[in-house]
Amino acid sequence: MLTYALIPLLPFIAFLIAGLLGKFLKEKAAYVSIAGVVGAFVLSVMAFFDVLDGAKLNENFYSWISVGTFSVNVGFQIDQLTVVMLLVVTTLSSLIHIYSVGYMHGDKGYPRFFSYLSLFTFFMLVLVMANNFLVMFVGWEGVGLCSYLLIGFWYEKKSAADAGVKAFVVNRVGDFGFVLGVLLIFLTCGTLDFSEVFATMGTSVTDVTYHLFGGDISVVTLISLLLFLGATGKSAQLPLYVWLPDAMEGPTPVSALIHAATMVTAGVFMVARCAPIFSLSETAMNTVAIVGGLTAVFAATIGLVQNDIKRVIAYSTISQLGYMFLALGVGAFSAGIFHLMTHAFFKGLLFLASGSVIHALSGEQDMRKMGALKPKIKTTWAVFFIGALALSGIPPFAGFFSKDEILWNVYNAQGVGLFLWFLGILGAFMTAFYSFRLIYLTFYGKSHLDPKVEHHVHESPKIMTIPLMILAFFAITIGFIGMPIVKGGNLFAEFLAPIFPHVESVAESGSHTPEILLMILSVLVAAAGWRLANGWYKNATAWPDKFADKFKGIYNLLLNKYKVDEIYNYIFVDGLVHKLAKVLYTIGDVKIVDGAVNGIAQLIGGASQSGKKMQSGYVQQYAFTMGLGLVVLVGLYYIMIN
Repeated sequence: MLTYALIPLLPFIAFLIAGLLGKFLKEKAAYVSIAGVVGAFVLSVMAFFDVLDGAKLNENFYSWISVGTFSVNVGFQIDQLTVVMLLVVTTLSSLIHIYSVGYMHGDKGYPRFFSYLSLFTFFMLVLVMANNFLVMFVGWEGVGLCSYLLIGFWYEKKSAADAGVKAFVVNRVGDFGFVLGVLLIFLTCGTLDFSEVFATMGTSVTDVTYHLFGGDISVVTLISLLLFLGATGKSAQLPLYVWLPDAMEGPTPVSALIHAATMVTAGVFMVARCAPIFSLSETAMNTVAIVGGLTAVFAATIGLVQNDIKRVIAYSTISQLGYMFLALGVGAFSAGIFHLMTHAFFKGLLFLASGSVIHALSGEQDMRKMGALKPKIKTTWAVFFIGALALSGIPPFAGFFSKDEILWNVYNAQGVGLFLWFLGILGAFMTAFYSFRLIYLTFYGKSHLDPKVEHHVHESPKIMTIPLMILAFFAITIGFIGMPIVKGGNLFAEFLAPIFPHVESVAESGSHTPEILLMILSVLVAAAGWRLANGWYKNATAWPDKFADKFKGIYNLLLNKYKVDEIYNYIFVDGLVHKLAKVLYTIGDVKIVDGAVNGIAQLIGGASQSGKKMQSGYVQQYAFTMGLGLVVLVGLYYIMIN
């Protein structure tokens, strides 16, 4: 187990070297960071084969906190769920580090960028390897800190600095719920160790209730909802999703690392890790499923009309995270993690491919100023097309397998399953539409490039395109490890089965005939979205403009993202934060702090004015004062001896 402790430590050592010696290493700092994360990847592969052979590692390294009955150790656990996340994080991080060598070349903050990437990888690995809630919380807050540093990396750019602050603040709202949930877990179970908490939750704890807001709520439900509040912040779900689209102000490799494979999936991973808690509360499970389903459709509608190439992919990320929570909420934990894994590869591919486009166009991100790029950057076009096919759920690409399994499980869920399945199908149609709208606006039709930019359009260097090809390979192939309609074919669900023994995926039971029909329907829906985008955008028809004019109100509402940011600013920023700050300033600063400081200054000033009168410059006055003082001292001495 000590060997596997190096998995997070290697990126941390790389962070220290690149951060402290970056001034001397300069661009060589990148290779230090790459060595650290590639080393972590190699150890993760070793851990995977150990777990595959039946090993389950859980070890505490030392006692961290011991106060009364409160005791927490620093320890890691490596099981099936852990190694899946380790492979996803280290594989994507390695490829993104390599890609960044070319993308960030010439940036004045080059060593700093790679030190931040390594630090982020360290915290993410701590998060997924933790064997208790407090160590997980360290990783949880660490990735939040690094997201602030990386999103606002170009801090001289106001929009980037503001986006970093926004991400940090919005995540604190969700983290407040996470902290309360962890505290309630300790008060209920007396420990924060995963294995002990899950064992305790499955016994007498389920009968404990609290009286809140005029009704009774079980402690399991309350804990689950508080933890899920943390997940909605970190994984950008309604209503705390607003930070992620603005986070596109950071460098594109940051978007790929944070917003495709790692930080935004932390909430999904946490809910899956806490499946023994969530599965005990029907209320919590329904909440997770409904929020996921609504987020999937809500974000997809916004993505339909956005013009910034990275923001389209950002809203797609929010939508796909919604699918993951939708799966978790209906008890299909394996399906949710399966989609997390496939999504990491094809969404990482799309973000990095968009970065290749932006690199070729000297920083241009507006798709309305692109077009006809296919013959100029053929490799980027090919991998982008593969990523779009995988995202749209077109067989046999990776997204088809994971999304189909989610929809099948949702369709068979009790209660609101049919409604949520309809949301999932609707989201699938919109996903295919905006994916190929992006493709056609960027690579097909007429060129709308600035002549100065068009003259310099070129394919990205191999240091950037090779990682794209590797990700494209995974986007094509990785879905085959989870084939639910083939008996014994869903190797992924079988691998994770020991982690989720309390639930059974409906995809593994019963007749597969209905699933085949639903699969065909979902493919047809995705194909319809692709076909519509093809008819509207491939040859630059007037249909999109006609549609926008006819439904101008809806179009503007979507284009302005439902004005959620403006509403939040009006209610919370201007309406609450600014007014509260004004009150605190008026009362706290002006009246209390400044009043105390100025009062003391006035008192000292008054005393000095009075004392100044004694300094007249007349010798006779000084002699009189000295004589008077001598008389007083003699009098006091006489009183003391008698």
